[in-house]
Parts: sequence; C-alpha cells; structure tokens
Amino acid sequence: MDWLSNQIGADWARALAQFVGINVGFVVVLMIVAYTVLAERRVLGFIQGRLGPNRVGPGGMFQPFADLLKFIFKEEITPSASTRFVYFLAPIIAITAALMPIIVYPFGPEVWLPFLGTFPLVIARFDIALLYVLGITSVGVYGVALAGWSSNSKYSLMGGLRAASQMISYELSLGLSLVGVVLMSGTLNLYDIVVQQGGGGGVLNWNIWSFWKAGTCPQIIGFITYLISAIAETNRVPFDLPEAETELVAGFHTEYSALKFALFFMAEYVNMFTVSMLATTLFLGGWQGPFVDVFPWIGIVWFLLKVVFFLFLYIWLRGTLPRFRFDQLMNFGWKFLLPVAIINVILTATVLYFRWS
Repeated sequence: MDWLSNQIGADWARALAQFVGINVGFVVVLMIVAYTVLAERRVLGFIQGRLGPNRVGPGGMFQPFADLLKFIFKEEITPSASTRFVYFLAPIIAITAALMPIIVYPFGPEVWLPFLGTFPLVIARFDIALLYVLGITSVGVYGVALAGWSSNSKYSLMGGLRAASQMISYELSLGLSLVGVVLMSGTLNLYDIVVQQGGGGGVLNWNIWSFWKAGTCPQIIGFITYLISAIAETNRVPFDLPEAETELVAGFHTEYSALKFALFFMAEYVNMFTVSMLATTLFLGGWQGPFVDVFPWIGIVWFLLKVVFFLFLYIWLRGTLPRFRFDQLMNFGWKFLLPVAIINVILTATVLYFRWS
C-alpha cells in the first residue's frame, strides 16, 4: 500500500483498504455460501439417485438467485403471541455472529498489487484473532435460543433448548481441540500460525501431521476432535437435533418465514464456511501448499480447495449418516469427546516438554 499511502496518508490508506477488504470479503463469502446450498442439493441428489435443481439457468446455476427472490417476496408471518422485539432480533444475532469472524482469516500470503504494493490477503490481523473467533462464534447460541423462546411455540422452545445445550456442550471440546495448536505455535495470531506451517514442500509442516520441526507434535487427534465438534456446533447431520424435522417440525425456526428464516438458513451455511476456514488455517496449513513460495497467488487456490473439501465432507455426511438420539448426542460429547480433547492437550504438552528439554 506504499503508493496509496503516499497519496492519501497511511491512516486513511489503511482504513480504505480495510473497508474495501471487508466488502469484497463478505460478498465473496456470501456468493460461496449461496452456491454451497446449490452444490449440496445437487450432491445429495446424486447420492440419492435423483436430480437436483436444474431448471433455473444452465444446469441450475441461477437457482440461488431464484431462492433469494422467493424469500424476498414471500409473505412475512409473525406469531401474535411472540415477544416481537426478541423475535426480530434473534436472526440478526445469528447472522452477525456467523459473519464477524471472517475478517481475521488469512486467505493467502502477502501479494503485490499494482499501485498498492505489497498487500496482505487478510482484512484484520491482530494478536488474539483465535480468541476473537471463539468468542464471537459462542455468541451465536443466543440467536438460536432466543428464537426458540420468543416464538412462544412448544416446538420452537424445545428446539432452542436442544440447540443451546448441544452448542454449549460441544463448544468445550471444540475449544480444547485447538489448545494443542496454540501450544505448538505459541501465538493466537492466525496469520502467524499459517506462516509457521510453511516449508517442507508446502505440506510436511502442516500441524495435523508435523513432527519434523522442533517444538511440534502431530495434531491428528485434535483435528478429528475439532471436526466432530464443529459438525455438532453447526447443527449438521448427524447432530441436527435442534432442527429434527421428524420430531420438532423445524425446531427453533418453526415460526419464522421469508427473510427472517433466510437469515437463519444463511447463518448455518456461513458457520459451515467459517469452521472450515478455521480447520484449514490451524491444521492444514492455511494457504500453504506446493509452489506457493514461487507463485504467491496460488495460496488463495490452495486455501479455497481445502475449504471446499470440508464443505463437501459436510454434504457427504448429510447424505449418508442417520441422526443421533439426543441422549446419545450428549453422552458422546461429555463422556467421550471432551475426555479425548483433554488427553490430546496433556499428550501435546508432554511431547513438547521433552522435545524442547
């Protein structure tokens, strides 16, 4: 940003770059989310031996825009017995908490742009980025719980209670699964964590299996624990108890329609995207990959390919696995996943102690 700084001043240049970055980042993410919905419907159609959406545009490519128009023009229905202010506030909390973490994820290394000079492919870079992500995503449970309570419906209330208990329970194992990476890297800065996974041909030093560098311990246990916890945290199959259609109609958002329902729908898929980005950043090297040192722009491609892999895994699981019972869900989280996450922290700390001593 050297040229821009010389023209309008360093502070204004930084503010303008962040403003443009936030808008571009959000538009790109929302477009990816929209087409993730289309991809899910097509992939599920393939898995189940049927056709997905294929009428709106070539191969159904314009289906996300048709869905958006449907949500915009659909009739808004507000339950007469609902707590109106909280009822309208809940979907806003859900989508806001889902979108805010995007600003700290590094999409690629520093690249050179005409007139701007070197430009970091991250909107906001600060030392406690991981703590920020965990703090903001934990707020999302309020949107779901308040939606279930404010609707004044038994189905919605039951879905909200299920969601709150599930998300809080699995949040513990999710946070603990990341401690091993923090112990290895010694920082909460996501950008620095990705940089530390460089070298080794762009693959060998990823945290998921890194054992070649001093002060590292393979985080395969932490990765699996995080992956399971993230699926439960985003209320996806086989952990979609808050939205169990066969029991609760639609769970916490039963009484929502039109754009308010669309916000909850969008928040779920944005959360899928953000937890995929966090898994990519912490365990799979972020933008690190072959030839990134020679061609920095390839880093964006590697990052997106890894994120798409996780999104495909989400869809694949939905098309193949049955739903847990609620008692199985809670027992698995508290009696198995949480102890495994704690064991991984102890194991990582022990290995690092002996490797550094």
